[in-house]
Amino acid sequence: MNFPSAREWLFSAKTFAAAMIALYIGLWLELPRPYWAMATVYIVSNPFVGATRSKALYRALGTMIGAAGAVLIVPPFVESPYIFSAAVALWTGTLLFLSMFDRTARSYVFLLAGYTLPLIALPAVTNPTAVFDLAISRTEEITLGIVVASIVGSVVFPSRLAPTLIERTDAWFRDAAFYASETLSGHLAGAPISAARQRLAATVNGLELILSQLTYDHTQPGTIRRARALQGRMQIFLPLISSLADPLIELIDTRGTQPEGLVPLLQDVAKWVGLPVPKPDEPDDTRTADTLRNRILAMRPSADALATIDGALLSNALWRLAQVVDVWQDIRSLRAAILHDTEVWQPRFKHWRLGGTERFFDLGMMLFSTAVAVGAIIFACALWIESGWNDGAGAVTLAAVSCCFFATLDDPAPQVFKFFLATCASVMLAGLYVFVVLPIVHDFPMLVIIFAGPFLIIGTLIPRPQFTLVTMLAAVNTATFISIQSAYEADFFVFVNSNLAGVAGLLFAYIWTTVTRPFGAELAVARLTRSAWADIVVCASPGAIADQRNLYSRMLDRLMQLLPRLAATDSNKHPSVESFRDFRVALNALDLRRAHRKLPTDLQRSIEDVLGDVRRYFEHCIAARTRQPVPHELIDAIDTAARQVSRRNIAEGPGDADATNPQPQAPTLGEKYLRDTLHALIGMRLSLHPPATQPQPDTAGGAPRQEPA
Repeated sequence: MNFPSAREWLFSAKTFAAAMIALYIGLWLELPRPYWAMATVYIVSNPFVGATRSKALYRALGTMIGAAGAVLIVPPFVESPYIFSAAVALWTGTLLFLSMFDRTARSYVFLLAGYTLPLIALPAVTNPTAVFDLAISRTEEITLGIVVASIVGSVVFPSRLAPTLIERTDAWFRDAAFYASETLSGHLAGAPISAARQRLAATVNGLELILSQLTYDHTQPGTIRRARALQGRMQIFLPLISSLADPLIELIDTRGTQPEGLVPLLQDVAKWVGLPVPKPDEPDDTRTADTLRNRILAMRPSADALATIDGALLSNALWRLAQVVDVWQDIRSLRAAILHDTEVWQPRFKHWRLGGTERFFDLGMMLFSTAVAVGAIIFACALWIESGWNDGAGAVTLAAVSCCFFATLDDPAPQVFKFFLATCASVMLAGLYVFVVLPIVHDFPMLVIIFAGPFLIIGTLIPRPQFTLVTMLAAVNTATFISIQSAYEADFFVFVNSNLAGVAGLLFAYIWTTVTRPFGAELAVARLTRSAWADIVVCASPGAIADQRNLYSRMLDRLMQLLPRLAATDSNKHPSVESFRDFRVALNALDLRRAHRKLPTDLQRSIEDVLGDVRRYFEHCIAARTRQPVPHELIDAIDTAARQVSRRNIAEGPGDADATNPQPQAPTLGEKYLRDTLHALIGMRLSLHPPATQPQPDTAGGAPRQEPA
């Protein structure tokens, strides 16, 4: 592990100073629990001002809502312990469920409101008349910590989030360059590729939270718009570049065909993807992209060449490659605009599907995760009631907090166990302070000095993602367990009894989550995959689709959720690659539906046959709850439709110029529609099964020729 950097030491010093200021003000105001103000500072503090402000605001709102809920629930239900337990559990579960629908910083409002209620309501059951005072004091203490943390973070060497956005995405661009280089070389498998695929998806998913905090960083609206556009292009790039691998492997590796200029073109695109960010108004970058596009256009097969499998594969690959160039130029331009704070940006990648805002939510898993948390609270309350343990409220509250914290994880038990270990360490450190150190402290400056060592060291680790959770919990729990008051009071048995209750609650939460959620990522992967198949059925069905943009947005969002889970279990079957192929089948089905109405009757029937077979195949996969072998009838239907389209492309391609009309005659159907249809069929064929490589006879007569798959 590297030593803390200057930035990490600065963050730790600022956070510790804010915590001591909040503690001092809390003691001066004689708040009942001034240590909660100190703990709150460590909860809301973040190395960046915008993140601190957003979390502070949402924590204040969540605390107020949770405190108000406690005041409403405790008086009417306190005399009925089991009804009271159910009411607390349902409140927490409802708000936890609502928090899962928001992936921005706003979700913290619902999450905090959910577990704040048991933190206030459960300790008040022995004295329900004091619940209002407890709610008010809790809100005051937390608000104090929030205000101090926000002021110190904003005034003392503030660190803005916007300038570091590029730094945060540097790793994504390095992975993207590597992934593009491997894909353009026709490589799909391998541990490095799988790891890069996982990191690319995880980074894009994590940007949603960061972008939601930019508003609180005094970031210009234009920068926020460009950052969101950058995230959208980054999300599109991963499945788009992956769509190149299949046609390239089939064309170059399997068939041994290397069209003149293709390999150098792929190498130049890969080299361009790896170039650094261009400077503002740098014309060379635009010229390079235009040159690549012109080379792609010059290599496009003629209408006659599309009747061969090599021509169809080459056309499909070049079509995708042109889209990759457009998207990557947008990404480079947006990245440069954010880095150099310029407004100049003209999108190159334009598609009718862009603009959707819908996200995918697995309601079944969300309800199950919520039910696990609700069940944990009810069961823990029952154990507390039956045992008659006076301090058992502490066990229930920490069990509720831990179940809420990690409810969205596929396998929450390991994180709950880390919470348990951090709490055990905090209890021991707090005991050392309470019974050994604090008795010799006589004034506040000395208290600051004895706190400085461990809290400054812990604070340097909070900015590191791998240590954030454990170190933040250690700081918060230690501050809470020490329970600094205006006057020193220490009772060993009271200390042990009250603090071990929290440890017992976390141990219960660990056992509960281990028993109730033993599935890991496998269950989520299976559900996400079947949901993707269900959307393919929708895309291949004849019924109208209300909003194809939102359908596309939902499918892409689900793919981004699926990839990080799949990469960890990638094998020779490459399930992450299969998920890309499922996504492409759905998009190709949408393209075929869109082109269907522009085609003549005979081609319409062929397209309908293809879509019908696709729909029935994936319905069969859903019914069997596992991926099934692709039926030969489906492949044959695609091959038949592709042959018909390629022949029609030759027959009704662009007309020739003559003496009376120097301009080429307009085609009856238009070469573009026929090429788009053929690309969709070839893409679907490649996604479902490798194309046939054996020559097939030309049924129209003449010598045998290789037909497109």
